[in-house]
Amino acid sequence: MRLTKSPLFLVLILWLAGLGAAMQFAKLAVPFETLRQIYPQAEIGFLISVISLLGIFLGLFAGLMVARIGFRRMLIAGLVLGALISFFQASLPQFSIMLVSRVLEGASHLMIVVAAPTLIAQISSDNYRPQAMTLWSTFFGVAFAIVAFAGLPAVEQYGLPALFVAHGVFLAGVASILFFALAPLPQTQAAPMDLTFAHIVREHVKAYSSPRISAPAFGWLFYTLTFVSLLAVLPDLLASENRSFAAQYMPLMSIAASLFCGIILLRFMSAISVVILGFALGLIVVQFLWFDTYIVWVCVALIGVLGLVQSASFAAIPQLNFDARTQALSNGAMAQMGNLGNTIGTPILLALVSGYGVTGAIWGVSLCYACAIVVHMAMKWRRGKNVEANVADGD
Repeated sequence: MRLTKSPLFLVLILWLAGLGAAMQFAKLAVPFETLRQIYPQAEIGFLISVISLLGIFLGLFAGLMVARIGFRRMLIAGLVLGALISFFQASLPQFSIMLVSRVLEGASHLMIVVAAPTLIAQISSDNYRPQAMTLWSTFFGVAFAIVAFAGLPAVEQYGLPALFVAHGVFLAGVASILFFALAPLPQTQAAPMDLTFAHIVREHVKAYSSPRISAPAFGWLFYTLTFVSLLAVLPDLLASENRSFAAQYMPLMSIAASLFCGIILLRFMSAISVVILGFALGLIVVQFLWFDTYIVWVCVALIGVLGLVQSASFAAIPQLNFDARTQALSNGAMAQMGNLGNTIGTPILLALVSGYGVTGAIWGVSLCYACAIVVHMAMKWRRGKNVEANVADGD
């Protein structure tokens, strides 16, 4: 790949593109009460979740499209589309039109979150690729923190349209920088492929049956089943004086664990091993919820150890998949499974807490992390068997 700027510069700009994609969620989720006042009779939650629903059905398809059209072209198109939609949303159209705009925004979101991490993996050297992917893994948490600390005051002073306009300017700015900084890819990397329905189904079967392409995605499913739901549910289980502290510091602890502990461990362990370690530590920490002492710190620690899963899951994609096309498919599968987990995780955990209290939450989360460990170990065994088979065949 021919670059016009240093890889470090491009990694940082691509990470900013990820922040813009995450803000497509945060700009509605964080100022939720303001949004409710604007559309008082509407099902506001659907405005947020519609992007996740699109990702569930089209995540892996987005990976196929990115591999076909080209990573640079798809990324810049996604950023420009997202900017135009955000500018339009600043007009606060009627709810049905806003909902349609969110569907289009979902397409923009998928284009960015599939193309950007694939490009990061391609332009990073072997020595620094785990650190680059770890940085990418923080994009969601950092974006929500930025909107919470900077966006909410802007909304209070200038109104919700100001946040939408700022988001559009941000996306347009990142797109402009990448247009000039990232050289076009060789045409061979954007070779045409069959996009018939039968072929798309075969690609889904092939991707999800591959222990290399699908392993990060299946682990990500178990992570997203609990991460957002725990952030939403755990503070309500605490005493009122501790809820604000937990809500603020749980996501920050996750980011810190990803950037510091995750990077250190990835220097000595494979990414999948770090993922398994994160789930194992989560399984241990969640047991301390049985006790009433220091429960707020248990909540913070639980979200913190999940930061290891967050960072290492993205680092696992280039470790397990060595070419851009399979990396794009793996990123698409992660988007698909992640959106599925985010969509169903909170309702499941709320149902468990409603029916069985803290006991239900502990058992549900414990089962989820135990299943994650088993699935990753099984796929690791399958990859080992495939290597043995290749050696036996003389490969």
